[in-house]
Amino acid sequence: MPRFSVIVPAYQVQAYLHECLESVLSQSYADLEVIAVDDCSPDACGAILDEFAARDPRVRPVHLPENRGLGPARNAGMERAVGDYLVFLDGDDTLTPGALQAVADRLKETGEPDVLVYDYARTYWTGEAVRNRAAARLAQEGPAPFRLEDRPGLLELLMVAWNKTCRRGFVERRGFTFPPGYYEDTPWTYPVLMAAESIATLDRVCVHYRQRRRGSILGTPSERHLDVFAQYDRVFAFLESDPALERWRPVLYRRMADHLATVFTRPDRLPRSLRAEFLRRARAHCRRHRVPGAPAPLPARLRHALIRLGLRRAYAALRLASALRRRTVRLTARVLRGVRAGVLRLHYRLQRALPLRADRAVFAAHDGRGHGGNPGALEAAFRSFAPHVRTAWAAAPEHHHTIPPGPRRLTPGTAAYWTALARSRYLVAGGSFEGRLVKRRGQVLVRTPAGTPLKHTGLDLQERPAAARGTDFARLLRDVDTWDYVLSANRHSTLTWERVYPGRYTTLECGQPRADVFQRATAADVARLRETLGIPEGTVAILYAPTHRDHHRTQRAALDLGRVLTRLGPRFMVLARAHPRHGGPLAESRGRVLDVSDHPSVESLCLASDVLVTDCSSLMFDYAALDRPIVVHTADLEVFKAACGTYFDLRSFPPGATARSEDELIDVFATGHWRGSRSSQLRAAFRERFCPYDDGRAAERVVRHLVLGETDLPPVVPLAERRPVPSAAASLARSPLTAVPQPAGPRPVTDGR
Repeated sequence: MPRFSVIVPAYQVQAYLHECLESVLSQSYADLEVIAVDDCSPDACGAILDEFAARDPRVRPVHLPENRGLGPARNAGMERAVGDYLVFLDGDDTLTPGALQAVADRLKETGEPDVLVYDYARTYWTGEAVRNRAAARLAQEGPAPFRLEDRPGLLELLMVAWNKTCRRGFVERRGFTFPPGYYEDTPWTYPVLMAAESIATLDRVCVHYRQRRRGSILGTPSERHLDVFAQYDRVFAFLESDPALERWRPVLYRRMADHLATVFTRPDRLPRSLRAEFLRRARAHCRRHRVPGAPAPLPARLRHALIRLGLRRAYAALRLASALRRRTVRLTARVLRGVRAGVLRLHYRLQRALPLRADRAVFAAHDGRGHGGNPGALEAAFRSFAPHVRTAWAAAPEHHHTIPPGPRRLTPGTAAYWTALARSRYLVAGGSFEGRLVKRRGQVLVRTPAGTPLKHTGLDLQERPAAARGTDFARLLRDVDTWDYVLSANRHSTLTWERVYPGRYTTLECGQPRADVFQRATAADVARLRETLGIPEGTVAILYAPTHRDHHRTQRAALDLGRVLTRLGPRFMVLARAHPRHGGPLAESRGRVLDVSDHPSVESLCLASDVLVTDCSSLMFDYAALDRPIVVHTADLEVFKAACGTYFDLRSFPPGATARSEDELIDVFATGHWRGSRSSQLRAAFRERFCPYDDGRAAERVVRHLVLGETDLPPVVPLAERRPVPSAAASLARSPLTAVPQPAGPRPVTDGR
């Protein structure tokens, strides 16, 4: 019995059917059957299905004696399906590579739900692909599986069969089938979602929904568009069959009214002769199914009322007035933005004509974030070792609270900001300044890349489109040409930066300024930080900080942190830190899980923790300077390497113990390998390679060389003589977990053990 039955109805799609079937049969997950239904198509669809069946036994063609329509064709496929789950795919659409593997993994992860909803992208004949704008509804955070009442927003998605996979047993038990006629998806998808005992989501584009230039069924004017009324009658009849479903009537009424308005206003659907008839029937349907007082936005209520009253001319006038208002607002806003931008450009040009101020320096972190990282450490060093230079920090207003007393606060895009960029001698940034920055003669621009590179960056991203995410490489090289100095933590970073950011700058290989605090902090500082975070005494604090997956839109924890802590016992807690590009919390703060994604200082979190658990985050290189245990969770390392690329094999040269699964990770802690002798040996080799200069004086060396012009810089303290502040758990018994039950399954991977 296959895992998936992929049902593909085919009618007049001969030009696209090959690509459709190839996208299914070439899936990396091969446990499937394809039930391809020739709906008595007058073109070559039937012959194409037979050709595929002759070369691949997984293809089972079905030839209908007469054309029945998309719904009955799908029913014919379901009657012959034997797979665990039903997957619907129209004959002119395609599955994305790896889609079925991702679906299978998500089904297993969420306990075999009745329905799994995934995402799609519209692919146009021009080659453009646009992802579903309502994709946020598919976020995988929170409990899973769930019921529709837990996430009713799923009803806002496109109500089609091909963005869902349904458990065949559930469909057969409830007797769900597709009706004949246009809009056959409507009386299928709503009842399926409402009846499902368990639903899960997959935030991944699994289907490419082809937008044909010509020939789409729904884009052809026809009286068949009147079928939409019978389809909604079926939806409301399903509601009436179960009193418990009445709670969905207001939502379905709003969705119906919006759908009817869409059909009515699309010029490619209704012939002019049928518009009055359509509006008359729409008025009858709205009156019949209306729920008085149902909450809805004012524009929607007005639109629904006009349809319900059958005021066709008033409806057209309202649409015209709304369109004019939107255009006016957009035009006014565009004009005001243009005027403001012109004034600021003129201001910046005038400021550039004035003399530079040798005693001014502007600092900024990547993406306008708050004070911290390498620029933050350098700004503090400027105030300590070059106090004659007045510093300013540029950050978005919501990050101003992170800026310490001393530097001036600047908001990007303001006149004061452009004045500072035009007149300051030193410009120090973790990323790029404004695209309109004109570097003046005499200005010194210092670039501080974010840590030691593990995944591909710079020009290497040209071969990694999933990670590049539309990077403008021409602009990148223009930025590189403005750099005077680039900071490097080690020889590996130097060789990488100079290759992927080719330019005439000077590389300062002097260590990681943001890691200086690890050598200067005291045990009292660690105790204070732990108390601030609420870490109980005698607790092992795990800092969990996964990297950003550029090939995923929704970032989520790869670990079930609650389960991990349950297995490890009360002596452990987790500080969950999302990547800055995550855009939200990594986990819900509950019990012994504390989400610290909004904490302004990752360096403080490192000091407060006792061990780092990460995957491919560059934070491991900073944390190694602390000489504290690091555990690498490599569950999806191969996928990550394929999508983003890595500069060395993390499993061959890890900073500590590694685990390929959640159970292996639990075992690493349960057995004490997380801080065993082998872990210490691996970390020592890792520190020697990547932390040669991180002795607490990296920022000082940069300022002395850059600002004071000194050549006799402080010598680097050898690794053996460095004494970073120990963790709070360093004094605990070597193995506090002897009573923790060992997880079943293979032993953890601690390379070379």
